[in-house]
Amino acid sequence: MEKERGLSANALKLIAIIAMTVDHVTWVIFPGYQEAPGIMLLHSIGRITAPTMCFFISEGYRYTHNIKKYALRLFAFAVMSHFAYNFAFGIPFVPFKTGILNQTGVMWALAWGLVALALVESEKLTVLQKTLALIVICIVSFPADWSCIAVLVIVCFGTNQGDFKKQALWMLFYVAMYAAVFFFAIDKAYGILQMAVVLSLPLLRMYNGERGKYRGIKWLFYWYYPLHLIACGILRLLLHGNIGVLTRGI
Repeated sequence: MEKERGLSANALKLIAIIAMTVDHVTWVIFPGYQEAPGIMLLHSIGRITAPTMCFFISEGYRYTHNIKKYALRLFAFAVMSHFAYNFAFGIPFVPFKTGILNQTGVMWALAWGLVALALVESEKLTVLQKTLALIVICIVSFPADWSCIAVLVIVCFGTNQGDFKKQALWMLFYVAMYAAVFFFAIDKAYGILQMAVVLSLPLLRMYNGERGKYRGIKWLFYWYYPLHLIACGILRLLLHGNIGVLTRGI
């Protein structure tokens, strides 16, 4: 594929932002696990976002000039976004009062995914040390949106860079694990819905390796994430009062 064709990183990130907004606003307007076809379709669109985020965390790892600075930036926005995420969906700010899953935003999992990829790629650690570190990171990231699955997807994208088929297959494998938890423990329809991540694959396949003309897009996403969540929280209060719009502990 010629680099001038396809989709730039900026274009893919904007698509992810739009898909995320559609998904989150749908949760707020139509709380709970409603199964009307239109609502399910809107949530399916939202499944484009997480794989795209994970993909560009792995890309960022390859091209960043300062991995520590990159990680600190992600963790800073993860802490900031915790309060915005919980406000958006009516989740207590203190974790684990409503369950173990979805206790904080996806930025927490993305930040740990970057750390996991750096450790897995390290030449200073043994296989055992890498395995133990990855297990610990999965435990720490487990309560976040997309849980430790986001961590594993970042690792599979990063360690299979240049082989899109392997990246896609491993991503689908890990998301299938996540979908199985939904299916058997939470909601069957929404378990199946998680596999709509396949919608991200044709888009990611079109990535041309170019950043795009606007260099500030990364800051747009960093700030847009907590700000749109605050807007969702205000909308939640106006529509439903101070209730949680995510149910069944997820």
